[in-house]
Amino acid sequence: MVRRWWRRRPVASKRLRITLSRSIIGLSPKQEATVKALGLRRVRQQVTHEDNPTVRGMIAKVPHVLQVTHEA
Repeated sequence: MVRRWWRRRPVASKRLRITLSRSIIGLSPKQEATVKALGLRRVRQQVTHEDNPTVRGMIAKVPHVLQVTHEA
C-alpha cells in the first residue's frame, strides 16, 4: 500500500497555545495582518489553534512577537 501525504489524518489533540508577547506597534503591515489573522489583538492575549502547516507558517513570519506552547 502506498501512503500519500495528502491522505494523512490530523491528530485531533495537537493544538498550539499562541500568546502575543510584544506589541504590534512598529511591525510591517503584513506582519501586523498576520498577527491579527491569528486572532491576537492585545499583548498577553492567548489563542488556541490546531497544529497545522498553515498556522506554523504564520507563526514563522512573526516569531519575535509570539510565544508558542503545546496545549495538553
